[in-house]
Amino acid sequence: MRFDIFSLFPEVFQPYLEISILKRAIQNNLIEVHTHNIRDWALDRHHTTDDTPYGGGGGMIMKPEPVFAAVESVLGQPPCCPVILLCPQGQPFTQQTAFELAGYDRLGLICGRYESFDERIREHLATHVISIGDFILTGGELPALMVLDAVARLKPGVLGDNEATSDDSFSNGLLEYPQYTRPPEFRGWSVPEVLLQGNHAQQARWKREQSLIRTLLWRPDLLLKADLTDKDRKFLEEYVAQRIAKKMEETDTD
Repeated sequence: MRFDIFSLFPEVFQPYLEISILKRAIQNNLIEVHTHNIRDWALDRHHTTDDTPYGGGGGMIMKPEPVFAAVESVLGQPPCCPVILLCPQGQPFTQQTAFELAGYDRLGLICGRYESFDERIREHLATHVISIGDFILTGGELPALMVLDAVARLKPGVLGDNEATSDDSFSNGLLEYPQYTRPPEFRGWSVPEVLLQGNHAQQARWKREQSLIRTLLWRPDLLLKADLTDKDRKFLEEYVAQRIAKKMEETDTD
């Protein structure tokens, strides 16, 4: 899979791409990452990529000409693949979005800077507008790295174990269950006994139940869309009833 990233600061990406999993994925030709400096397509000798906004207002706006020229010279006209504009006004980036994007062989990512970008970039160049959260950063480079990382790890071979992502949080609509490793006891805190035994069926059920509990407590909104079985729903009902009963007992004791 190939990623083409368009940025005013392409040097931001190299340190992250030269370590750990993404480095190995690049070395093993599982992914390609090409960064492109938008300034190289600016029309004047000062490589100007921004200008003041029509109608007034604070900040500067990214000009359309160099962005269109950069993307179309690399990806073609029209672009040969999805072009993602990283923008806080976009659709929230989710694990499902990552799965969908991982189905492509190539992606273009445009990193914004300054106050904003000319609206014609969004309307006539980008095929997707994606946000990583309801907050504002100084540029789209970090969001682009996050999208790249989330998508790349879903490609076969990148993580080594092709089943490594199947239990990730959000992959099945739930948060992932708690994880433990050696030693079995640390500072008096023990690993759950079920994980120390060899009954795989019991372990699988424990993991499912823990995912349900964690999602209920931390992200109950996810349960509204999760694919729950009748057994899952019964477990949650019993768990909630037990918590209510315990709370009432504590109140009576006080």
